[in-house]
Amino acid sequence: MSQPLRHDEGAEASTSEALLVEPSRLSRGRRVLGVVLRSRELSIFLVLVAVVVAATARNSGFLFSADGWRNFLLNPSILLLLAVGQATVIITRNVDLSVGSVMALTAYLTGRLFIDVPGIPVVVVFAAGLAAGALLGLVNGVLVSLARVPSLVITLGTLYAYRGIMLTWAGSERINAGDLPAGFLALANRSVLTVPVLTLVALAVLAVVGYYLYTARGGRELYAIGSDPDAALLYGLGVRRRVMAAFVLSGALAGLAGVVYTARYGTVSSSVGSGFELQAVAAVVIGGVAIFGGSGTVWGAAIGAFLLVTINRALPSLGIADFWQRAVWGALILGAIVLDRVLAARQARRLVRARDVA
Repeated sequence: MSQPLRHDEGAEASTSEALLVEPSRLSRGRRVLGVVLRSRELSIFLVLVAVVVAATARNSGFLFSADGWRNFLLNPSILLLLAVGQATVIITRNVDLSVGSVMALTAYLTGRLFIDVPGIPVVVVFAAGLAAGALLGLVNGVLVSLARVPSLVITLGTLYAYRGIMLTWAGSERINAGDLPAGFLALANRSVLTVPVLTLVALAVLAVVGYYLYTARGGRELYAIGSDPDAALLYGLGVRRRVMAAFVLSGALAGLAGVVYTARYGTVSSSVGSGFELQAVAAVVIGGVAIFGGSGTVWGAAIGAFLLVTINRALPSLGIADFWQRAVWGALILGAIVLDRVLAARQARRLVRARDVA
């Protein structure tokens, strides 16, 4: 004969049953919407698809043409590289505002290497761009980690310092396509299975960094540091070393972006990279990386980069003035931040309810 349930057992059972039954009471549409909102990457991807569909419906050449498809894949590659590095830094609860200036310096360095060292291998130039960017990123990392000065202040200072070095070095000179070897410029036109080579380079970097952050212990420690730097320090994690490494990675990828920029456009002036630091931050935030660190993925940042660049191409074809392009960017950033706060508050309430039930 079964024993009757005690009052607390019955309450616990009924509560558990309620929790199990609750989701099934929602309509299928609301359940799908909930999944989309919880997956920031999926929601941003669906927005990207909607923009592409709207632009293509207005002008089929936007995507279904050789140049349209190529530009859709190739144009975001530079911002994608910057966004991946920026996302890694923001995950640690920091920010790197110097990436545009780093990109400018390495872009000009690329041109000078080809001019001053005739016959230099393209691979060596790519390596030099990575190394120069990593060195500039190391300066940021050392100042932030050892001097304990907020990264916003440090990288704002190096933004202007690096830009000043660029202006002093380049002056009024301009690197032109005629100064660069044809083999290097051909990288912008080469494709593998209709995917541009420069895009494949950016996607390879995305895959490596994304895999490291998701699987490696060092990658998970970056998330732990961003979630609570003080707790991570007490736990014994190498907070300074990890933060420094994040800035080095951001600088290296900005350096690589400078080389890719030179190969893509063939010309370099002193204004290269201006405003790219804010675009990188915007792509990361829109892609679902929490501005306060500890959550988000580089995959979302990459989709955010694609979305921003695609919007720039799509809105003119839809007959929307240039002014509204920036307005749409601002709306997306505000929407991403509000959504992040709403989802975080909802998750906190769920944890409280689960703890009360337990």
